[in-house]
Amino acid sequence: MLEQLTYLHGQPAARGVLKAEPADFIVLEDLGFEPCGEGEHIFVRVRKTGENTAWVAGLLADAAGVERHAVTWAGLKDRHAVTEQWFGIHLPGKAEPDLRVIESDSIQILEIKRHNRKLRTGYLKGNHFTLRLTALEQTDGLDARLQAVAAAGVPNYFGEQRFGRGGNNLEAAKAMFAGKRIKDRNKRSLYLSAARSMLFNTVVTARIEQGLAHTLLAGDCLMLKGSHSIFSEAEATPELAARLASGDVQLTAPLWGRGRLASQGDAAVFEETALEALAEWRDGLEKAGLEQERRPLLLRPEAMSWSLTAEALTLSFFLPAGAFATSVVRELLDAREADHQAPESRDAHSGE
Repeated sequence: MLEQLTYLHGQPAARGVLKAEPADFIVLEDLGFEPCGEGEHIFVRVRKTGENTAWVAGLLADAAGVERHAVTWAGLKDRHAVTEQWFGIHLPGKAEPDLRVIESDSIQILEIKRHNRKLRTGYLKGNHFTLRLTALEQTDGLDARLQAVAAAGVPNYFGEQRFGRGGNNLEAAKAMFAGKRIKDRNKRSLYLSAARSMLFNTVVTARIEQGLAHTLLAGDCLMLKGSHSIFSEAEATPELAARLASGDVQLTAPLWGRGRLASQGDAAVFEETALEALAEWRDGLEKAGLEQERRPLLLRPEAMSWSLTAEALTLSFFLPAGAFATSVVRELLDAREADHQAPESRDAHSGE
């Protein structure tokens, strides 16, 4: 899917390998708050190596003696990685079970605390990443590209994980929109998310392709930095352009659903034109009941630092919830993921 999308900084010449081993992809989840210490939910912070989120959630459910739907998480994490993340277990009026029975060489429980609210998907500030890319080739100019990405960011594309292997989540969404019934709520949500993400990526790549990634159009929908507050002005005034240049506001693209676009004027015409050939996908999302939302057009990694040698590139940064580290890597070099064979039942495709 991503190979068809436009690069913000031009197609990179450098090549490398990502995830040669789990320690080459480290993710530390940041909820943005501390569990309060009391309540009917148990929050469990787990370090896992080479295990996917749903598998660990199942182990916790078995250990706690609850149904699997009683165990939740804020975000899926890559399987072929070393990740630290929180899980929530709903245990009203029950003593804390011995959850450490799930510990192994690949799973360690780091912290257990009570909290008074359910841990919901998206209920996090973001993730800290430390990536190591090896087997580097053609690295001339890579340091300059790293500086450009740190300064100007990357397209905020949804990564390959969102679309499933070979785009199979999109194929399933297409069948669902054509009338196929999907009883499993989680699968239905996954397919709708894939379709919506594809439409978003389509608008973003069209904007970059036409040289409008940093240009304010009349009627653009803008998001205030550090919040999800959005607004649109009919005119592209010098004051708005200055706020955009300073980073006080961000350009956005639509997450498709029912209702009117939050953009107007030239910006709305641009977005509708970019999605003109995808009417059946738009209709499917609207009929499924999703509402219009917005997402920043570009993504700037925070606290980005790196070390580049002949052998490897080590890269650290923070991304807000919902952003993909693979979209950052894509702008830097052509990264091939090492092949990993795993039991099918434990190899659910995960996101970031």
